[in-house]
Amino acid sequence: MNHDLLLRHCVEVLDTYDRYMESVEEHVNDYVKWRKVTEDVDRDFIVEVFSGCVRYSNIINVILDGFYSKDGKNTLRSEQHFYGVLSYLALFRLDELGMTHFRQFVSSQDTNRMYRFFSFFLDETNLLTWIKCQWEKLYEQSFVEDNLIGPIMRWMPELQEMTQQMKTKIENKLKPKLKTQSATRPKPFNLTQPRARSVPIPEPIPKLQKHKPPPKTLYHQPPEFELIDQIRQANRRKAEECLMEASRQQFACANPEKSQKTKEIMNKIITEGQAQLDFNRQKANTAPSFLLSPRSTRAGSSKRRRHRGQEVPIKMTTAAILREGALYQKKEEKELQRLESLEAGAKDASEFLKWQTGMRQQDLEAEFAEVERRRLAGKISHEEAILAHQNLMKENRRKVQEVREETKKMMHEYLEKKFKEEQEMKRLVEDTMQGHRNAKEAQKKLQEYKQKLVQEVTEESRELMRMAIEEAEAEMRKKMDLIHQIRAMQAAPVIRQKFIDFTETSGAGLLSEMSIAELRERLSLMKTAEKEEEENKRDEILASKEAKDQYLLETLERISKHRLEKTKTAALRLEARKKGEPKKMEIQNEKLTELQKMYEEKKKQRLKEQEVKIVVDPKSVKKTQSLINQKKQLEENRWRELEATRERSAKIATQDFVTNTSNRLTMAT
Repeated sequence: MNHDLLLRHCVEVLDTYDRYMESVEEHVNDYVKWRKVTEDVDRDFIVEVFSGCVRYSNIINVILDGFYSKDGKNTLRSEQHFYGVLSYLALFRLDELGMTHFRQFVSSQDTNRMYRFFSFFLDETNLLTWIKCQWEKLYEQSFVEDNLIGPIMRWMPELQEMTQQMKTKIENKLKPKLKTQSATRPKPFNLTQPRARSVPIPEPIPKLQKHKPPPKTLYHQPPEFELIDQIRQANRRKAEECLMEASRQQFACANPEKSQKTKEIMNKIITEGQAQLDFNRQKANTAPSFLLSPRSTRAGSSKRRRHRGQEVPIKMTTAAILREGALYQKKEEKELQRLESLEAGAKDASEFLKWQTGMRQQDLEAEFAEVERRRLAGKISHEEAILAHQNLMKENRRKVQEVREETKKMMHEYLEKKFKEEQEMKRLVEDTMQGHRNAKEAQKKLQEYKQKLVQEVTEESRELMRMAIEEAEAEMRKKMDLIHQIRAMQAAPVIRQKFIDFTETSGAGLLSEMSIAELRERLSLMKTAEKEEEENKRDEILASKEAKDQYLLETLERISKHRLEKTKTAALRLEARKKGEPKKMEIQNEKLTELQKMYEEKKKQRLKEQEVKIVVDPKSVKKTQSLINQKKQLEENRWRELEATRERSAKIATQDFVTNTSNRLTMAT
């Protein structure tokens, strides 16, 4: 993807995110599937930016609130996630992206918007004053200085150069505005302010009229319906189990599935073919040789890109210089120790090295012979497996012929069993019809019993209604008394002025108690003492820097000498390597020749078996094909039913979740 599209995806993920409804990982995965982002690099970038913006939302909100309150008053609030993504990239990912990619992100958007935001965000006065103070309220001071202020201050010169370029671009595009008449400014009407509304007196509760309560049968179902539903569900469950058992055992003789070993071999062949087709794989760069000196011009850099064996110029930091100087110092000390040992009478290790190279050559020859033996043994086992598979196919055809005769007998028995089940179903239908007639008579008797209960309950409800009305009238009198008291408290005057004396103490009775004026004086004395300490520390730092620079110059001289010697030795090694090139190794072994002959015999036997043609009956082929199609249809219907039941359960679960969340929100409000 290009930079503009990546930025729009990151903003859209933040716009569609609701932290109360779903988690971060679930939302990102759903968005990637919805937008069909297939590239791994783009998907990882979107996931990392979204999770980082959610994690550091407090830090980003400090910048956005300040921007919208000062420079972004005419900016839409709907674009806050767009500016949040840019501030996250500038704060946390600028070291990884680099300035070139960050410039491309910025240049893909409108120049006026980018200049307005970065002129506010990259202002050093804003960063080092109130933004830093707000961040220190949320995180520790060390974290703010090391992870927030430090990285952006390192890139500040290049970022300010980018904002300056945007400013020049905007000034060149601007055109002289035409003189327009000043718009009329409406004046507000001089209206009198309305009085504060008084607390209204609640109206008395009217007495309710007598009404006939609804019967309880309106809200309750008779128990016969629940019993019928339970029987229906049990019958359906039993039928589903019978269907699953029948579909699992039906036509098991014509199962065309392959064995586990053949599936593993097929998967292995597919993976090997896909590995050979992996053309877009990243290739590792070869290690650079230190034979040629680096060049500083652009022409030299382009030639170095063509020739990967040349040295690439690297910027030497203080840590790299000290590390390399310490390495060369250790090498010098080791060389001095070796020379001293030779002077003392130590022996040279050349004879041992010759013996060691000879033994390694013998080990390599033995290893190559073992590899060749394994390769031939694998080919022989492959040929034997093919022959065994051909014999197994013959045995399977014989078994299938035997099973077909058994299936005919089983089908006849199945039809007889089905006829008996139909007769039983007819008898069950007649029994259920008789049960419906008995249920109607029971319902009439139940209705008469409920009418008697309703007459008894109406008398009790009248007495309860009278008591409720009396309690409501007493509560109304209490509310009227409270309202009169509130009005009396509002009418009383309140003194709102406060007088402060800066020379007086608070009067708490503490030993270290001071007035505000005395505190200010002590604060000024502490500030002067801090300034003196800062000047002393600055002098010490300058002296240490000078000593460090002198030490670095000495180490650089030592490194240059060692590198020169290293290039000379590398050139000598290259010339020696060109003179003596290694030859290919030839292995001769009796066991290997015997295995080769055995492999050729097995291959000839397999080719002879394959030449024999197999005669197949077309009628049997058609019959097996029809049985396979029927089995596939049964499986598809079963899977559809299972998916429908799962969809229904998922809908019920989501409805319950939505109702629970809505109830929680109402309780919280």
